[in-house]
Amino acid sequence: MYMPLMVVGTSSHVGKSVTVAAICRCLVHRGIRVAPFKSQNMSLNSFVTKNGGEIGIAQAMQAWAARLSPSTDMNPVLLKPKGDCVSQVVLLGHPYKDVPIAEYYTETPYLLSEALAAYDRLLREYGQVVVEGAGGAAEVNLYDRDIANTLLAEKLKLPLILVADIERGGVFAQIYGTISLLPAPLRPFVRGIIINKFRGDPAIFANGIRIIENLTGVPVLGVVPYVSLPLPSEDSLSIADKKHRDHPIRIAVIRLPRVSNFTDFELLEQYAAVEYVPCGESLDGYDCVIIPGTKNTIDDLAALRATGTDREILAARTRGVPVIGICGGYQMLGTTLIDDGFESAAGVYPGLGLLDCTTRFTSYSKNTTQVQRTAAPVAPILLSIGEVTGYEIHMGVTDPGSEKEAFSGDGRVTADGLVFGTYMHGLFLNPSAANALLAYLSAKKGVPFTLIPAEAADPYDMLASIFEEHVDMDAIVAMLGT
Repeated sequence: MYMPLMVVGTSSHVGKSVTVAAICRCLVHRGIRVAPFKSQNMSLNSFVTKNGGEIGIAQAMQAWAARLSPSTDMNPVLLKPKGDCVSQVVLLGHPYKDVPIAEYYTETPYLLSEALAAYDRLLREYGQVVVEGAGGAAEVNLYDRDIANTLLAEKLKLPLILVADIERGGVFAQIYGTISLLPAPLRPFVRGIIINKFRGDPAIFANGIRIIENLTGVPVLGVVPYVSLPLPSEDSLSIADKKHRDHPIRIAVIRLPRVSNFTDFELLEQYAAVEYVPCGESLDGYDCVIIPGTKNTIDDLAALRATGTDREILAARTRGVPVIGICGGYQMLGTTLIDDGFESAAGVYPGLGLLDCTTRFTSYSKNTTQVQRTAAPVAPILLSIGEVTGYEIHMGVTDPGSEKEAFSGDGRVTADGLVFGTYMHGLFLNPSAANALLAYLSAKKGVPFTLIPAEAADPYDMLASIFEEHVDMDAIVAMLGT
């Protein structure tokens, strides 16, 4: 039996999720069966498991790194912000309740017990677990209710690896401050430090490593270089880091205030200039407009109207620019949205009117399922897509109008094929769908296009190779014990 370990961070977005994924794949290479676990995640980028449960995309990514099928036990508590300091709590894959942040912490004892039970199930099934904390480990005002860091660490008593981000500066204060502020009983459990996102010559930082080790008494296990790998983005913080390619094909993804699952477009990002355009900005010059998923369709539709982005989308359609809606974006493309008070304020809301369909929100329940669908033989884009896989995560039911289905059992498409909507997240992660869209846009613009290969190199093997080169993985394995 191995001793599990826990990866915590000096703050959010320092690379904890990627570090857990890397460790999982490195352990798999050593013949160690391992599962990832994060007791509580906050993200609008989520994934649906085979049994129809919803978890954070980061835990799905870590499961793939461990060569496992994602399960709800890997992320038992998922918080999905809705705005106005309210989050939907997804418990073991299914909606539990909407909770104002001031009331959320009254749920802490119950949610912690559910998380610990999920952890125990993973440990029994796989024998080894790599746990990820959330945000910064030293949030001193939350110590009595932090079910993702201190409370969990106190219960599990695991070796801790602290991850810091040198790219943002202040790495010495990050590391020393975090360890110093941890509750005294937890400090001895910090067994190693990983410094992430280093640019330049690591030899220049050799003296910095010695200083950190002298200050903290904790070994620096490695300095990981800044790398760009095709891994799913965990949450909205990642949008700010995105740099679009210099490419003649420009795709606008509307950056809705409550945008969700923008991982849908990360394959397109590798082969075109995908830009996340805030509401209110011009859509002139773009070759395609995509309205993505959202945590709250009604409120984000209101944002489109308040900023004039609705008119920009309609003008793009008039110019012959393809307009595509995914999930909430599909709902917005319809004629009418009717809410009985489950998604937002009760009322009848006019949609963009580009598709002949009506969406009704009549229940708090959510449709979460993995799907396999075939695109309709409608030129010029859907005709070339064929069979694709993806997943649905949505409230509301859409009643079709007179137009054709875009995919078998899902969506709608206009007669000219240039406007279509679907509930299917992950559509453009299918190479056939990405190829169909980019081939059409390239031909229309008269630029060459090389097909995206059907099978790409495994990014988790590449990630593991980077860690094997720059991190003392033998020391990490030694922490596991026997």
